[in-house]
Amino acid sequence: MSENEYTSRQDQQAAVTKPWYQRLSFVQWLLILVVALVLFGVGHHIYVQHDEKNYAALDVKKKKTKEVRIKDGSSTQMMAQTLKKDGVLRSKRAFNHYVTSHNYSDLKAGYYELSPNMTVQQIVTALRMGGSAVPTNSKNVVVVREGETVDNIAKEVGEKTTFSAASFRKAANDPKLFKTLQEQYPGLFDSAAKAKNVRYHLEGYLYPATYTWRDAKTVDELVEMMVQQEYIALQPRFQSIKKSGMTIQQVLTLASLVEREGIDNDSRRTIAGVFLNRIDAKMPLQSDIATKYALKTNRTNLTNKDVQSDNPYNLYKFSGYGPGPFNNPSVESIDAVLHPKDRDKGYMYFVANLKTGKVYYSQSYDDHLGKSGDLEATNESVGNAADSANNAH
Repeated sequence: MSENEYTSRQDQQAAVTKPWYQRLSFVQWLLILVVALVLFGVGHHIYVQHDEKNYAALDVKKKKTKEVRIKDGSSTQMMAQTLKKDGVLRSKRAFNHYVTSHNYSDLKAGYYELSPNMTVQQIVTALRMGGSAVPTNSKNVVVVREGETVDNIAKEVGEKTTFSAASFRKAANDPKLFKTLQEQYPGLFDSAAKAKNVRYHLEGYLYPATYTWRDAKTVDELVEMMVQQEYIALQPRFQSIKKSGMTIQQVLTLASLVEREGIDNDSRRTIAGVFLNRIDAKMPLQSDIATKYALKTNRTNLTNKDVQSDNPYNLYKFSGYGPGPFNNPSVESIDAVLHPKDRDKGYMYFVANLKTGKVYYSQSYDDHLGKSGDLEATNESVGNAADSANNAH
Protein backbone atom coordinates (compact mmCIF):
# COMPACT_ATOMS: atom_id res chain seq x y z
CA MET A 1 0.00 0.00 0.00
CA SER A 2 1.40 3.34 -0.97
CA GLU A 3 1.79 6.19 1.44
CA ASN A 4 -0.93 8.18 -0.35
CA GLU A 5 -3.43 5.33 -0.16
CA TYR A 6 -2.71 4.90 3.56
CA THR A 7 -3.25 8.58 4.26
CA SER A 8 -6.56 8.63 2.30
CA ARG A 9 -7.88 5.66 4.25
CA GLN A 10 -6.96 7.37 7.53
CA ASP A 11 -8.85 10.48 6.45
CA GLN A 12 -11.91 8.41 5.57
CA GLN A 13 -11.86 6.63 8.92
CA ALA A 14 -11.48 9.98 10.76
CA ALA A 15 -14.41 11.40 8.82
CA VAL A 16 -16.58 8.43 9.80
CA THR A 17 -15.80 8.91 13.49
CA LYS A 18 -16.82 12.67 13.46
CA PRO A 19 -20.27 13.63 14.92
CA TRP A 20 -23.00 14.01 12.29
CA TYR A 21 -23.25 17.76 12.70
CA GLN A 22 -19.53 18.12 11.99
CA ARG A 23 -19.86 16.07 8.78
CA LEU A 24 -22.46 18.50 7.30
CA SER A 25 -21.30 20.89 4.65
CA PHE A 26 -21.99 24.64 4.71
CA VAL A 27 -24.73 24.25 2.11
CA GLN A 28 -26.43 21.53 4.16
CA TRP A 29 -26.33 23.73 7.28
CA LEU A 30 -27.80 26.59 5.31
CA LEU A 31 -30.68 24.39 4.12
CA ILE A 32 -31.39 23.24 7.67
CA LEU A 33 -31.42 26.85 8.91
CA VAL A 34 -33.86 27.90 6.19
CA VAL A 35 -36.20 25.01 6.95
CA ALA A 36 -36.07 25.78 10.68
CA LEU A 37 -36.91 29.44 10.09
CA VAL A 38 -39.80 28.51 7.83
CA LEU A 39 -41.18 26.06 10.37
CA PHE A 40 -40.78 28.62 13.18
CA GLY A 41 -42.51 31.30 11.12
CA VAL A 42 -45.40 29.03 10.24
CA GLY A 43 -45.76 27.95 13.84
CA HIS A 44 -45.64 31.51 15.14
CA HIS A 45 -48.15 32.62 12.51
CA ILE A 46 -50.52 29.83 13.51
CA TYR A 47 -50.10 30.74 17.19
CA VAL A 48 -50.66 34.45 16.58
CA GLN A 49 -53.67 33.77 14.38
CA HIS A 50 -55.09 31.49 17.03
CA ASP A 51 -54.46 34.08 19.75
CA GLU A 52 -55.86 36.93 17.69
CA LYS A 53 -59.05 35.10 16.92
CA ASN A 54 -59.48 33.55 20.34
CA TYR A 55 -62.10 35.89 21.79
CA ALA A 56 -62.82 33.71 24.79
CA ALA A 57 -63.29 35.04 28.31
CA LEU A 58 -60.39 35.23 30.73
CA ASP A 59 -62.19 33.05 33.30
CA VAL A 60 -65.76 31.88 32.73
CA LYS A 61 -66.11 30.98 36.42
CA LYS A 62 -65.41 34.49 37.74
CA LYS A 63 -68.65 36.46 37.45
CA LYS A 64 -67.91 39.21 39.96
CA THR A 65 -67.65 42.58 38.21
CA LYS A 66 -64.87 45.11 38.54
CA GLU A 67 -64.97 48.83 37.92
CA VAL A 68 -62.79 49.65 34.92
CA ARG A 69 -62.01 53.21 33.88
CA ILE A 70 -61.33 53.92 30.21
CA LYS A 71 -59.77 57.37 30.10
CA ASP A 72 -60.58 60.07 27.54
CA GLY A 73 -58.38 59.89 24.46
CA SER A 74 -57.47 56.22 24.96
CA SER A 75 -56.44 54.36 21.80
CA THR A 76 -57.54 50.77 21.16
CA GLN A 77 -54.13 49.57 22.35
CA MET A 78 -54.40 51.67 25.53
CA MET A 79 -57.88 50.29 26.20
CA ALA A 80 -56.57 46.74 25.80
CA GLN A 81 -53.73 47.51 28.21
CA THR A 82 -56.18 48.87 30.81
CA LEU A 83 -58.56 45.91 30.45
CA LYS A 84 -55.67 43.46 30.76
CA LYS A 85 -54.19 45.27 33.76
CA ASP A 86 -57.56 45.35 35.54
CA GLY A 87 -57.96 41.59 35.11
CA VAL A 88 -60.97 41.33 32.80
CA LEU A 89 -59.30 40.61 29.44
CA ARG A 90 -57.52 37.43 28.39
CA SER A 91 -55.65 38.69 25.33
CA LYS A 92 -54.74 42.21 24.27
CA ARG A 93 -53.99 40.88 20.78
CA ALA A 94 -57.46 39.36 20.48
CA PHE A 95 -59.10 42.60 21.62
CA ASN A 96 -57.14 44.70 19.12
CA HIS A 97 -57.81 42.23 16.30
CA TYR A 98 -61.53 42.11 17.02
CA VAL A 99 -61.90 45.91 17.07
CA THR A 100 -59.75 46.38 13.94
CA SER A 101 -61.35 43.58 11.90
CA HIS A 102 -64.83 45.00 12.61
CA ASN A 103 -63.75 48.60 11.90
CA TYR A 104 -65.13 49.81 15.24
CA SER A 105 -64.20 53.43 15.95
CA ASP A 106 -66.93 54.28 18.45
CA LEU A 107 -65.53 52.84 21.68
CA LYS A 108 -66.20 55.34 24.47
CA ALA A 109 -64.41 56.53 27.58
CA GLY A 110 -66.09 56.15 30.95
CA TYR A 111 -66.50 53.86 33.93
CA TYR A 112 -67.61 50.27 33.28
CA GLU A 113 -68.64 47.28 35.35
CA LEU A 114 -66.89 44.36 33.63
CA SER A 115 -66.03 40.82 34.70
CA PRO A 116 -63.43 38.18 33.71
CA ASN A 117 -66.23 35.90 32.39
CA MET A 118 -67.03 38.34 29.57
CA THR A 119 -65.83 37.52 26.06
CA VAL A 120 -63.98 40.04 23.93
CA GLN A 121 -67.18 40.56 21.94
CA GLN A 122 -69.17 41.33 25.10
CA ILE A 123 -66.52 43.76 26.37
CA VAL A 124 -66.35 45.60 23.06
CA THR A 125 -70.15 45.80 22.93
CA ALA A 126 -70.15 47.41 26.38
CA LEU A 127 -67.49 49.93 25.34
CA ARG A 128 -69.48 50.84 22.23
CA MET A 129 -72.61 51.48 24.30
CA GLY A 130 -70.74 53.78 26.66
CA GLY A 131 -70.11 53.77 30.37
CA SER A 132 -70.87 56.08 33.24
CA ALA A 133 -69.31 59.52 33.50
CA VAL A 134 -69.13 58.99 37.27
CA PRO A 135 -67.56 56.00 39.04
CA THR A 136 -70.01 53.60 40.63
CA ASN A 137 -68.11 54.17 43.85
CA SER A 138 -68.96 57.84 44.40
CA LYS A 139 -66.61 57.97 47.37
CA ASN A 140 -63.73 58.04 44.91
CA VAL A 141 -64.85 61.16 43.10
CA VAL A 142 -65.32 64.86 43.64
CA VAL A 143 -67.88 66.58 41.44
CA VAL A 144 -67.40 70.23 40.53
CA ARG A 145 -70.85 71.38 39.46
CA GLU A 146 -71.55 74.30 37.14
CA GLY A 147 -71.82 77.51 39.16
CA GLU A 148 -70.21 76.17 42.34
CA THR A 149 -67.85 78.35 44.32
CA VAL A 150 -64.46 77.40 45.72
CA ASP A 151 -66.11 77.18 49.15
CA ASN A 152 -68.73 74.75 47.79
CA ILE A 153 -66.06 72.57 46.22
CA ALA A 154 -63.90 72.69 49.35
CA LYS A 155 -66.80 71.42 51.43
CA GLU A 156 -67.22 68.33 49.24
CA VAL A 157 -63.46 67.78 49.18
CA GLY A 158 -63.43 67.80 52.97
CA GLU A 159 -66.34 65.35 53.15
CA LYS A 160 -65.27 62.85 50.48
CA THR A 161 -61.48 62.85 50.35
CA THR A 162 -58.50 62.56 52.64
CA PHE A 163 -57.85 66.29 52.08
CA SER A 164 -59.44 68.88 54.33
CA ALA A 165 -61.72 71.68 53.17
CA ALA A 166 -59.29 74.18 54.65
CA SER A 167 -56.37 72.76 52.68
CA PHE A 168 -58.35 73.06 49.44
CA ARG A 169 -59.28 76.68 50.14
CA LYS A 170 -55.66 77.42 50.98
CA ALA A 171 -54.47 75.84 47.72
CA ALA A 172 -57.00 77.89 45.74
CA ASN A 173 -55.34 81.01 47.11
CA ASP A 174 -51.72 79.90 47.35
CA PRO A 175 -49.46 82.42 45.51
CA LYS A 176 -46.77 79.79 44.95
CA LEU A 177 -49.19 77.29 43.40
CA PHE A 178 -50.78 80.09 41.35
CA LYS A 179 -47.36 81.03 39.96
CA THR A 180 -46.63 77.40 39.07
CA LEU A 181 -49.97 77.04 37.30
CA GLN A 182 -49.44 80.34 35.47
CA GLU A 183 -46.18 79.01 34.04
CA GLN A 184 -47.63 75.59 33.26
CA TYR A 185 -50.71 76.91 31.42
CA PRO A 186 -49.52 79.95 29.42
CA GLY A 187 -52.11 82.60 28.68
CA LEU A 188 -54.71 81.32 31.13
CA PHE A 189 -53.87 83.45 34.17
CA ASP A 190 -52.41 86.61 32.63
CA SER A 191 -55.38 88.79 33.60
CA ALA A 192 -56.08 86.94 36.86
CA ALA A 193 -52.54 87.73 38.00
CA LYS A 194 -53.33 91.46 37.74
CA ALA A 195 -56.67 91.26 39.58
CA LYS A 196 -56.95 92.91 42.99
CA ASN A 197 -59.09 92.19 46.04
CA VAL A 198 -60.00 88.68 44.86
CA ARG A 199 -61.25 86.21 47.41
CA TYR A 200 -59.65 83.24 45.65
CA HIS A 201 -57.12 83.53 42.84
CA LEU A 202 -58.48 80.34 41.26
CA GLU A 203 -62.19 81.15 41.57
CA GLY A 204 -63.64 80.64 38.09
CA TYR A 205 -60.73 78.49 36.88
CA LEU A 206 -61.80 75.14 38.34
CA TYR A 207 -63.51 73.31 35.51
CA PRO A 208 -66.92 71.75 36.28
CA ALA A 209 -66.46 67.99 35.89
CA THR A 210 -66.11 64.74 37.82
CA TYR A 211 -62.66 64.02 39.23
CA THR A 212 -61.24 60.80 40.63
CA TRP A 213 -59.57 62.36 43.62
CA ARG A 214 -57.47 59.28 44.36
CA ASP A 215 -55.48 60.12 41.23
CA ALA A 216 -54.11 63.09 43.19
CA LYS A 217 -51.39 62.51 45.79
CA THR A 218 -51.76 66.01 47.23
CA VAL A 219 -54.46 68.67 47.37
CA ASP A 220 -52.34 70.78 45.00
CA GLU A 221 -52.50 67.98 42.44
CA LEU A 222 -56.29 67.83 42.81
CA VAL A 223 -56.54 71.57 42.18
CA GLU A 224 -54.21 71.24 39.20
CA MET A 225 -56.44 68.53 37.71
CA MET A 226 -59.32 71.01 37.71
CA VAL A 227 -57.22 73.85 36.28
CA GLN A 228 -55.86 71.58 33.56
CA GLN A 229 -59.39 70.81 32.35
CA GLU A 230 -60.20 74.53 32.39
CA TYR A 231 -57.16 75.19 30.21
CA ILE A 232 -58.18 72.45 27.77
CA ALA A 233 -61.65 74.00 27.50
CA LEU A 234 -60.52 77.63 27.20
CA GLN A 235 -57.44 77.39 24.99
CA PRO A 236 -59.47 76.94 21.76
CA ARG A 237 -61.43 80.06 22.80
CA PHE A 238 -58.42 82.32 23.44
CA GLN A 239 -58.78 84.00 20.04
CA SER A 240 -62.51 84.59 20.51
CA ILE A 241 -61.86 86.09 23.94
CA LYS A 242 -59.19 88.39 22.53
CA LYS A 243 -61.55 89.41 19.72
CA SER A 244 -64.27 90.25 22.26
CA GLY A 245 -62.08 92.94 23.78
CA MET A 246 -62.37 91.34 27.23
CA THR A 247 -59.77 89.55 29.30
CA ILE A 248 -60.20 85.95 30.39
CA GLN A 249 -60.85 87.20 33.92
CA GLN A 250 -63.65 89.44 32.67
CA VAL A 251 -65.21 86.75 30.49
CA LEU A 252 -65.23 84.29 33.37
CA THR A 253 -66.68 86.96 35.66
CA LEU A 254 -69.64 87.60 33.38
CA ALA A 255 -70.00 83.87 32.69
CA SER A 256 -70.22 83.17 36.42
CA LEU A 257 -73.14 85.62 36.68
CA VAL A 258 -74.81 84.31 33.53
CA GLU A 259 -74.47 80.76 34.87
CA ARG A 260 -76.65 81.51 37.88
CA GLU A 261 -78.99 84.09 36.36
CA GLY A 262 -80.04 82.11 33.27
CA ILE A 263 -81.99 78.86 33.08
CA ASP A 264 -80.97 77.68 29.60
CA ASN A 265 -78.57 78.60 26.81
CA ASP A 266 -81.06 80.97 25.19
CA SER A 267 -81.68 83.02 28.34
CA ARG A 268 -77.98 82.99 29.22
CA ARG A 269 -77.08 84.53 25.86
CA THR A 270 -79.70 87.27 26.22
CA ILE A 271 -78.70 88.00 29.83
CA ALA A 272 -75.07 88.17 28.71
CA GLY A 273 -76.18 90.80 26.21
CA VAL A 274 -77.86 92.80 29.00
CA PHE A 275 -74.70 92.74 31.10
CA LEU A 276 -72.54 93.81 28.16
CA ASN A 277 -74.95 96.65 27.38
CA ARG A 278 -74.65 97.79 30.99
CA ILE A 279 -70.85 97.57 30.87
CA ASP A 280 -70.82 99.75 27.75
CA ALA A 281 -73.16 102.24 29.45
CA LYS A 282 -70.94 102.21 32.58
CA MET A 283 -73.91 101.09 34.68
CA PRO A 284 -73.57 98.73 37.66
CA LEU A 285 -74.45 95.15 36.73
CA GLN A 286 -76.78 94.93 39.75
CA SER A 287 -76.72 91.14 39.99
CA ASP A 288 -78.00 89.45 43.14
CA ILE A 289 -75.47 86.67 42.50
CA ALA A 290 -72.62 89.13 42.99
CA THR A 291 -74.07 90.58 46.18
CA LYS A 292 -74.72 87.13 47.66
CA TYR A 293 -71.09 86.22 46.96
CA ALA A 294 -69.96 89.46 48.59
CA LEU A 295 -72.02 88.72 51.71
CA LYS A 296 -71.38 84.95 51.70
CA THR A 297 -75.11 84.26 51.89
CA ASN A 298 -77.54 81.97 50.09
CA ARG A 299 -80.61 84.03 50.94
CA THR A 300 -82.90 84.42 47.94
CA ASN A 301 -84.42 87.76 48.95
CA LEU A 302 -81.91 90.55 49.60
CA THR A 303 -82.58 93.72 51.59
CA ASN A 304 -81.78 97.32 50.79
CA LYS A 305 -79.04 97.15 53.39
CA ASP A 306 -77.52 94.14 51.64
CA VAL A 307 -77.10 95.94 48.34
CA GLN A 308 -75.31 98.83 50.07
CA SER A 309 -72.43 96.61 51.18
CA ASP A 310 -68.95 98.06 50.69
CA ASN A 311 -67.54 94.69 49.62
CA PRO A 312 -65.90 95.08 46.18
CA TYR A 313 -67.86 92.06 44.91
CA ASN A 314 -71.13 93.95 45.47
CA LEU A 315 -72.02 95.00 41.91
CA TYR A 316 -75.09 96.90 43.02
CA LYS A 317 -72.84 99.53 44.51
CA PHE A 318 -69.82 99.26 42.25
CA SER A 319 -69.80 99.38 38.46
CA GLY A 320 -67.62 97.28 36.18
CA TYR A 321 -66.73 93.60 36.47
CA GLY A 322 -65.66 93.55 40.11
CA PRO A 323 -62.56 91.69 41.32
CA GLY A 324 -63.25 88.46 39.44
CA PRO A 325 -65.52 85.41 38.96
CA PHE A 326 -68.21 84.63 41.52
CA ASN A 327 -68.19 80.87 40.87
CA ASN A 328 -66.87 78.33 38.38
CA PRO A 329 -69.01 78.58 35.24
CA SER A 330 -69.72 76.06 32.51
CA VAL A 331 -68.40 76.27 28.96
CA GLU A 332 -71.97 77.00 27.82
CA SER A 333 -72.05 80.17 29.94
CA ILE A 334 -68.62 81.20 28.67
CA ASP A 335 -69.85 80.77 25.11
CA ALA A 336 -72.98 82.79 25.97
CA VAL A 337 -70.75 85.72 26.94
CA LEU A 338 -68.68 85.35 23.77
CA HIS A 339 -71.79 85.04 21.61
CA PRO A 340 -74.50 87.16 23.28
CA LYS A 341 -78.00 87.48 21.87
CA ASP A 342 -80.35 90.43 21.23
CA ARG A 343 -77.85 93.16 22.08
CA ASP A 344 -79.34 95.25 19.31
CA LYS A 345 -82.67 95.30 21.14
CA GLY A 346 -81.13 97.51 23.78
CA TYR A 347 -82.19 95.50 26.82
CA MET A 348 -80.76 97.01 30.02
CA TYR A 349 -82.82 95.17 32.65
CA PHE A 350 -84.21 91.71 33.30
CA VAL A 351 -86.21 89.98 35.98
CA ALA A 352 -87.09 86.31 36.30
CA ASN A 353 -90.23 84.62 37.54
CA LEU A 354 -88.72 82.41 40.23
CA LYS A 355 -91.67 80.04 40.02
CA THR A 356 -91.66 79.39 36.26
CA GLY A 357 -88.11 80.41 35.41
CA LYS A 358 -89.26 82.71 32.61
CA VAL A 359 -87.11 85.82 32.17
CA TYR A 360 -88.56 89.22 31.21
CA TYR A 361 -86.38 91.88 29.57
CA SER A 362 -86.80 95.66 29.45
CA GLN A 363 -85.19 98.60 27.72
CA SER A 364 -86.36 101.20 30.22
CA TYR A 365 -86.29 101.34 34.00
CA ASP A 366 -90.00 102.17 34.19
CA ASP A 367 -90.90 99.08 32.19
CA HIS A 368 -88.60 97.01 34.40
CA LEU A 369 -90.27 98.35 37.56
CA GLY A 370 -93.67 97.37 36.19
CA LYS A 371 -92.60 93.80 35.41
CA SER A 372 -90.80 93.49 38.74
CA GLY A 373 -93.91 94.70 40.56
CA ASP A 374 -96.06 92.12 38.81
CA LEU A 375 -93.71 89.38 39.96
CA GLU A 376 -92.96 90.71 43.44
CA ALA A 377 -95.49 88.63 45.38
CA THR A 378 -94.66 85.41 43.51
CA ASN A 379 -90.91 85.83 43.81
CA GLU A 380 -91.05 86.80 47.47
CA SER A 381 -93.12 83.70 48.24
CA VAL A 382 -90.74 81.41 46.34
CA GLY A 383 -87.75 83.07 47.96
CA ASN A 384 -89.10 82.73 51.48
CA ALA A 385 -89.83 79.06 50.92
CA ALA A 386 -86.32 78.48 49.60
CA ASP A 387 -84.74 80.36 52.50
CA SER A 388 -86.79 78.33 55.01
CA ALA A 389 -85.64 75.11 53.37
CA ASN A 390 -81.99 76.24 53.47
CA ASN A 391 -82.27 77.20 57.14
CA ALA A 392 -83.82 73.79 57.92
CA HIS A 393 -80.66 72.15 56.62
